[in-house]
Amino acid sequence: MLRLVHQAIARRLQRLPPAAAAGWAPFSSGAEAADLAFRYVRHNGRPTKPRTKGLTEIRPARLRGPYYTPVTPTYLRELLEGVGHAVDGLKYAGGAFSVLSAQSVRALNDTAHQHGVYVSTGGWVEHVLGQGQDVAQRYLTECRELGFDVVELSTGFISLPTDDLVRLVKDVQQAGLRPKPEVGIQFGAGGDSSPAELRAEGTIDVSWAIHRAQRCLQAGAPLVMIESEGITEDVDSWRTDVVSRLVDALGTEQLMFEAAGTFGHAQLAVPGGYVKTFGADVYLFVDHSQIVQLECLRRGVWGTKGTWGRIATYGEAEKSGSN
Repeated sequence: MLRLVHQAIARRLQRLPPAAAAGWAPFSSGAEAADLAFRYVRHNGRPTKPRTKGLTEIRPARLRGPYYTPVTPTYLRELLEGVGHAVDGLKYAGGAFSVLSAQSVRALNDTAHQHGVYVSTGGWVEHVLGQGQDVAQRYLTECRELGFDVVELSTGFISLPTDDLVRLVKDVQQAGLRPKPEVGIQFGAGGDSSPAELRAEGTIDVSWAIHRAQRCLQAGAPLVMIESEGITEDVDSWRTDVVSRLVDALGTEQLMFEAAGTFGHAQLAVPGGYVKTFGADVYLFVDHSQIVQLECLRRGVWGTKGTWGRIATYGEAEKSGSN
């Protein structure tokens, strides 16, 4: 189903001006092998784009520090020219796109598309839903017009019945976009709440999150984003029990984990934990500053004491070195 996202990008690029459409160059196996330096050194292979394994989605904002870090089309273009083969999706932080000009949003989205990267909204729908169904429909229409491919459906700050969330999943699809519901166990997750505020709110039983995710998947959502707060972010210890129950119930192929949370100076501790547990093909959402480290980890070319030389693949994407 994720291939539909990339097919939608291709169709949208066909409607762009010729100069922009000419920049569209999805990575093929040959192009990727030619682009990588030191390709004679063997390491874990990675499926080429558009891929349905090992997806990496990034956001242009730091996990620690300013949440809404401005990113220009020039910076994004340079980032994707360097490591675009490792990036599948770009997600805006929250409703950051609502304080940019429409021209700036289109420019960012077009830049992502030219590198085979789908574009997702942040979780701003929570704000939009409070203004009524008509406004929500206009929001979806403008998302499509501005070149978004995916609409994230977060409910961390609001209490929305599951049936209503399912209707929203269907409305997003009817608008010609792909829904990406986000579920978690922490109420108040997804914004600038302090750890103390989140702890005061408490957490929700994971069975509720599983049921909600199942309903969204049954309604046609290609995957579900798992919110990090209460699991790996702003916690005293990781809730690996929650992750295990989610994977047992839903499988890794339908889940993308927000890999946020730091312990000391170990910036890649959470992404590394997911890769070490579930392998190189796990779907992860990380900060743009972590993409090189994460790709090195997936390919097995670098790591920490706990991951060095331990991340392996076998099968169709195994061979990436050549003489």
